[in-house]
This record gives sequence, structure tokens and C-alpha cells, in this order.
Amino acid sequence: MAIVIVGLGNPGKEYEKTRHNAGRSAVEFFAKQESFDELVFNKTANALVGKGAIAGENTTLVLPETMMNLSGKAVSAFVKSPKAAQSLLVVHDDLDLPLGTIKMVFGRGSGGHKGVESVMRAIKTQDFARIRIGISGTGKKNQAKKVSGEEKVIKHVIGKWKPSEEATVKKIFKKVAEATRLFATEGVDVATQFANTR
Repeated sequence: MAIVIVGLGNPGKEYEKTRHNAGRSAVEFFAKQESFDELVFNKTANALVGKGAIAGENTTLVLPETMMNLSGKAVSAFVKSPKAAQSLLVVHDDLDLPLGTIKMVFGRGSGGHKGVESVMRAIKTQDFARIRIGISGTGKKNQAKKVSGEEKVIKHVIGKWKPSEEATVKKIFKKVAEATRLFATEGVDVATQFANTR
């Protein structure tokens, strides 16, 4: 079954290297690592699409070219049924996790993430795999440091990574790439075990 990997984010120069684009950036990083074809604009899906294979598994990378909260439309161009959703992996930022951590989940609610909600609505199921990339500061006991107040949240989410965070971000993208590879070759359980081990 063809694997579909989606990186959520906002298109355009001004959103590059922002925290909200962590998913999109991680999938771009993965595409380079795996020497995928160049991502080309696909009009039907309104997304940048790259084709390739991971250990012989046909794989499509999708970066929606819509704003985050309309991401589902691009995904539904490639995932046509709940069965196909079993081979879907969505990579996105997550405010509930501290920077430096990722978490892989399957069949879980959106946690209020508008991009994820859009995907669930478009493909009519929440039974697919996701890699959540932490973008919050680290508080007590290595928990995410909560940002409160809508304005502060927006500012944090669409803010760019600080130079002091960039090394951590790169390390995390490498881990996401490895988890993605495992998802494609070994399945969701093996990938989850790897992704969720500190």
C-alpha cells in the first residue's frame, strides 16, 4: 500500500523556520535525506508533492500549499478511504510538548490543532498516524512550559526558531526522519516505540 507522508505548515517565505512549520520543515528535511524527487506543485491537490521509495515502499510526500487550517483538502487528494488512511503519516507542531521531544500517536483526537482537525474532516477518520513535534519551552519536570493568552500563543507559534534552538531542532528533525523511515518499513508500532523513547 502506498505510504503518504504529510508535513503541515503554512506556505510562503515568511513562514519558513517558524515553529508552526515544524512538520513541514521536518518532511522537507526527510525528503533531502532520502533523496526524493524534487517536490513539485500539484494543482489538483494544491500541494508540493514528491515521489520516491523507502526500502521499496512507494511513498508520496505532501506539503499542502494552503494555510494550515485548510490542509485537509490536499490530503484528501491522496487518501481516498479509511483503509488508505492506515498508511498515512501526518507530521505537525505541538504546543503541548516541549522542544526536543516528539510523540507518535495513532487514532487520537486533534488536541485542538487546526491543521490536524482539517485533515480529519477531509478524510473522515482519525485513524492515522501522527508525529507531534514539541515547540514549547521546557518547564518543571521536563513538561511543556505553557504559553497563555491567545496573542502570546500566536506570537510563539508563528515566531521563528531562536538561534539557540536550532541545534535541537536539527536533532529532532533527524529523529522524525528515522521514525518516518520506520513507519514506512516496519509499521506504526515499531515507529511509535522508537519515536516515544527519550
